[in-house]
Amino acid sequence: MQVPIRATYMRGGTSKGVFFLAEDLPEDPVIRDQVLMRVIGSPDPYGQHIDGMGAATSSTSKIVIISASDRPDSDIDYLFGQVSIDKPLIDWSGNCGNLTAAVGPFAIHRGLISPGEACGITIRIWQANIRKRILAHVPVREGQVLETGEFKLDGVAFPAAEIRIEFLDPGASNSEAGEDGQAGVSGMFPTGNRIDELEVPGFGTLSATMIMAGNPAVFVSAASLGLTGKELQVDLNSNHDLLDRLEQIRAHAAVRMGLGLSVEEVSRSRQHTPKLAFFAKPDTYTASDGKTVSADNIDLLARILSMGKLHHAMTGTGAVGIAAAAAIEGTVVSQILGHARNDIVFGHPSGVLRIGADVHTDASGQAVVNAVKVSRSARRLMDGQVFVPSSCLQPLDQASNT
Repeated sequence: MQVPIRATYMRGGTSKGVFFLAEDLPEDPVIRDQVLMRVIGSPDPYGQHIDGMGAATSSTSKIVIISASDRPDSDIDYLFGQVSIDKPLIDWSGNCGNLTAAVGPFAIHRGLISPGEACGITIRIWQANIRKRILAHVPVREGQVLETGEFKLDGVAFPAAEIRIEFLDPGASNSEAGEDGQAGVSGMFPTGNRIDELEVPGFGTLSATMIMAGNPAVFVSAASLGLTGKELQVDLNSNHDLLDRLEQIRAHAAVRMGLGLSVEEVSRSRQHTPKLAFFAKPDTYTASDGKTVSADNIDLLARILSMGKLHHAMTGTGAVGIAAAAAIEGTVVSQILGHARNDIVFGHPSGVLRIGADVHTDASGQAVVNAVKVSRSARRLMDGQVFVPSSCLQPLDQASNT
């Protein structure tokens, strides 16, 4: 027998995922994860997600769980799960900045928030994975979320209504335990440095900015990897030797940042974060849809890896980290820019993205990022029920077909 579960399939930014209310899922986190993996269709040794709602990419193998918040400074709690395609793993270590754009609309659609008759509503989101606050400015009309519009987002085929997102204090320290049980690593730069020399056996030493803003991230120059910064997915994702070397860099950086005890542990159970991104000075290139991105229209070339592959555009939280690093002198990003900048436009594989950071210097002379602002869009794709075999609701040792 199969069991129906209420769910909504949504696009947010350049990602899409299956959205649930927490009350519709099992309370036991082990059984919950069994259910959610089966919803997506993971683990799939064929790498296709034929038997699930996933679409076999890091941008589409995603789960969102929403509930009303009991925090006085927040309206809803948002928990994100990155589902591995070929392993029995949901990584709860970080946020999805793209799907953040769909969180507020989902909360309205499912009745957690009433927008009234205003032309727009600001929804206060508590991001439970990274323990940060986010503001989502959601357009509404006649009490309903406005989903269609003329806002164009590179990496998304069709225009939609603009949703403005503010990631508040993305680099602030926070000691609360998150879904993965880990306390937050203190400070925006967990090593205490804006640039570190990272030694990776078999690769050598390279300069890296290891930053906690949006999600944990590792920023390096494209040149240090022997790359140009103009690469598309077709250039990297079939080069398994290069991807393995990049994973080694990511995993060694994670250990250096205090996010794992060993390289092996990080590669096995922390695949979602930290993200590895690389950068170069502006240059003209052809985006994945065939349009020309002129060097004159961008400040920076940026590429990011997600779940071991080059992302088709840019992760939302990667953009947050890039904005923070760009606004602070002495990081890999600001050095490539030539100087710190609060607002930049960078080129990614699908086109361009504009992003800005609000930064001030505190009494000790440290740079503090108050907020990072970016515009995305979101749209419901399907609302109804997903089905999973009833065995998924049994403890693992009793389930025969999860």
